[in-house]
Amino acid sequence: MATISSKVKMVLGFYGRKQIDLLECLNMGSKQSINNKMARDSWSAQDLATVAEFLGCKVGFILPDGSYIYLDAPVKEEKGTAPSD
Repeated sequence: MATISSKVKMVLGFYGRKQIDLLECLNMGSKQSINNKMARDSWSAQDLATVAEFLGCKVGFILPDGSYIYLDAPVKEEKGTAPSD
């Protein structure tokens, strides 16, 4: 069975991107951080939604009746602005 990390790598390859491209997308500080995430296969739903948005994709659930529910990436707050309720 393929891991989430291997699937992320496949999608990155499809779009001509590399793991290093995920550093800024996921707000990770070092190449070691992304390597650890890949090795440990430690992906949260928010991580996957953020990666999908970065690549112009969506991640979600397809229900038996054909309807779907997409997971959205967390909203990035701009510096100097207060979060909205």
